[in-house]
Amino acid sequence: MLTNKELLETAKKASENAYCPYSLFPVGACALFESGKTYTGCNIENSSYGLTLCAERNAISNAISQGETTKLIKIAIYSPKSKKCFPCGACRQWIQEFADGFNTEIILEGNSSQENLYYINDIFPYSFKLI
Repeated sequence: MLTNKELLETAKKASENAYCPYSLFPVGACALFESGKTYTGCNIENSSYGLTLCAERNAISNAISQGETTKLIKIAIYSPKSKKCFPCGACRQWIQEFADGFNTEIILEGNSSQENLYYINDIFPYSFKLI
């Protein structure tokens, strides 16, 4: 399994594929599932901005479309334009949907280029969840 640093480096590489002609804000993500498999994604913008796909949702969609059935345990998110590039609200809900309970880790680049670790429950304590 990849380390947190390796996951963040993979997210960094994924950000290079971003299609962001409107915001000029590339983002990459690397999602690690219990199976040990990783999936990447980048943001893909659209002139009808509401149709934009964030990197996190792209990575998770990539996993599901390739048949991943285990829980999301970690996701690294990187942007060369911003340290601590937290996921948007929609992405937080998606992360929680496929999460390993409330323990799924969010890995972001910190101010000194080290990895900062957060838990989905800490940044999204009141997610919508069907019982």
